[in-house]
Amino acid sequence: MIDIKLENVEHGLDHAQLKDAIYKSLNEWGKEPKKVLLIPPDFTRSHSCAGIITSIYYYILKDRCEVNIMPALGTHMPMSDKEVTAMFGDDIPKSCFIDHRWREDIVKLGEVPGAFISDVSEGLLDRPIDVEVNKRLVSGEYDLIISIGQVVPHEVVGMANYSKNIFVGCGGRHMIDGTHILGAVYGLERMMGRDSTPVRKVLDYAQEHFISSVPLLYVLTVTTQGEGQTLLNGLYIGNSRKTFERAVALSQRLNLTFVDEPFNKVVVYLDEDEFKSTWLGNKAVYRTRMAIADGGELIILAPGVRQFGEDMEIDRLIRKYGYLGRDKVLKMLSENEDLMTSQSVAAHLIHGSSDGRFSITYAVQHLSKEEIEGVNFKYMALDEAYKKYNPRKLKDGYNTLKDGDVIYYISNPALGLWADKSRF
Repeated sequence: MIDIKLENVEHGLDHAQLKDAIYKSLNEWGKEPKKVLLIPPDFTRSHSCAGIITSIYYYILKDRCEVNIMPALGTHMPMSDKEVTAMFGDDIPKSCFIDHRWREDIVKLGEVPGAFISDVSEGLLDRPIDVEVNKRLVSGEYDLIISIGQVVPHEVVGMANYSKNIFVGCGGRHMIDGTHILGAVYGLERMMGRDSTPVRKVLDYAQEHFISSVPLLYVLTVTTQGEGQTLLNGLYIGNSRKTFERAVALSQRLNLTFVDEPFNKVVVYLDEDEFKSTWLGNKAVYRTRMAIADGGELIILAPGVRQFGEDMEIDRLIRKYGYLGRDKVLKMLSENEDLMTSQSVAAHLIHGSSDGRFSITYAVQHLSKEEIEGVNFKYMALDEAYKKYNPRKLKDGYNTLKDGDVIYYISNPALGLWADKSRF
């Protein structure tokens, strides 16, 4: 049993500590691998420190065995060469990288029974969920699979990573749809920032029943940002759930911001290179919704957002239905076949709405006013927004503007969760 834990809350772990831990994990694995698969997150989670971890593992292993790298894309678009270089460096051959194709490269391992789904969802859903993963994970060709990623509050599962990297990041349509709609129906506010959620219980069931024999090692990080730099505050390497639980405990300490009273106006900045769609950019909605007052306002500065979905079909469905809130989306789900067969989209339409509690304004430069308003957001031209909300001048937290307006500013919504204590 591998069980490595390193933490430095104040200053973060240094490169030497990181490298030593990675060497130790391979030594404790014991058997010399012949073929290894590394599963990091994609560029949308570039602040996870998974890029440098993947690179270290690659350079240690490359002369000892064959190494493949398959980013856990889920439904995201494949990484570009530019993104691969930015995240993993320019020395790893591009031929090492494999795209996870969530519609094609899939094998079904079994199903999570409807009775189990009913039990964990408190009777809200009772349909079984097919357990589907990328066929490479269970082909037997790899004698070591290393899943790398960040534990942080998450809108679908409660706390990201661990087996989510396998079953969602490397999962198929039915698994992705089933877990997403389960979380959306159960309720974001009941799940975000928590470990034991209905979706996590489904993933635990799937891990125990279907992949217990897979040679899988988890490398989990907890990170924060300070003065523009990402700090690796926690590193956990192991092959048991205890590894995940330790990371959860630190992330709950560092990545949850509780506020004494709800915010009236929140401004969130989305990095231009990281966020190109509302499918990803709506982290600004998910991660702040428990902190915004009823009747409040969320303004999202989105210089890179140019589409709604990560592929053409998802984009089409978001444009067709828009962000309408839980009750309306569930009604449409029961009446429309295209949503019924794309339940992760239905879940996303729920996640991206405030359910009428507060307004959501997207400040963009690549989408028109008609397009933004067509999916039920408010529109603001980006250059107009920058005149009042200049991200170069704002600091994270409360800011008082020249006109006396008080806002709460967040420079990266992907790194945390903000919540009014009364809603958590």
